[in-house]
Amino acid sequence: MPFSRLATATTPTAHLGLGLAAVGRPGYITLDRAADLGEDDDRTVENLRTRTHELLDAAYAQGVRYIDAARSYGRSEEFLADWLKSRPDAADVVVGSKWGYTYTADWTTDAECHEVKDHSLAAYERQRAETGAILGDRLDLYQIHSVTPDSPALTDKDLHARLAEAAAQGVTVGFSTSGPRQADAIRAALAVTVDGEPLFRAVQSTYNVLETSAGTALAEAHDAGLTVIVKEGMANGRLAAPHAPEPLRAVAEETGLGCDAVALAAVLRQPWTGVVLSGAATVLQLTSNLHAAAVDLTDDQLARLEPLAETPETYWQHRGALPWH
Repeated sequence: MPFSRLATATTPTAHLGLGLAAVGRPGYITLDRAADLGEDDDRTVENLRTRTHELLDAAYAQGVRYIDAARSYGRSEEFLADWLKSRPDAADVVVGSKWGYTYTADWTTDAECHEVKDHSLAAYERQRAETGAILGDRLDLYQIHSVTPDSPALTDKDLHARLAEAAAQGVTVGFSTSGPRQADAIRAALAVTVDGEPLFRAVQSTYNVLETSAGTALAEAHDAGLTVIVKEGMANGRLAAPHAPEPLRAVAEETGLGCDAVALAAVLRQPWTGVVLSGAATVLQLTSNLHAAAVDLTDDQLARLEPLAETPETYWQHRGALPWH
């Protein structure tokens, strides 16, 4: 598996990755986006290409070796492919992408619909070809984007057969989850087999100090041999310094590092965690996020963060109300 390259001995930050959702397209639901990227007129394709490459350069220099993109993240695959071609020294980077959503905002921030979900076999065939044309043999992990318990991707045997073919050709097959029933989706995916063998070898889920409901299921996935990738460890900016709840601020002050580093460190502390994604939009944010690898939280500090957890229904209702900026 490509994730063997992310062994602990590789770099201190090998268990931190960079997700490109925030910089592959002009609009996203992260808080304070204008402060990070400027106004809409500043978010041209070339400006965000440059920003993405700056982030990738900084991430690689600081030891990050997993990069996460998606078909629906605007031009994220294109920006990443351009960078990979310019950096032959980055052959040890593990590349993941996702299929299942189509980007529909046409490089605007005020589109009525930014992305359309489709987990059909036809959508997979189309998007797999698109990803292959851009990333070629640099694609290590291909994930179904945002599986929920009612997703047809969990029951479509023809789709499972095609995904198994991709796995036989060397691409790790995984899935991501979202919504208040992540745990149910994870357990349903763990039960999917092809010819008696488990289909999925990686899972990517939302987990942070506000949304911990998938934790037990992610531990089960880890025990089953899957690599666990955690997204939205910063809760779309809700755990960043300007918005962080008081207990997180207090622990951050004790560590001498930022609220973001502490929030991500709390996820890294989970024994089932394989990779935790930074969704940084600036190099300064990325560098601060990567300090999570140096945060040594005590049991007492972790216990003081536990009451921050919301019910999954509350968390996802709040997330669903965030506007696209």
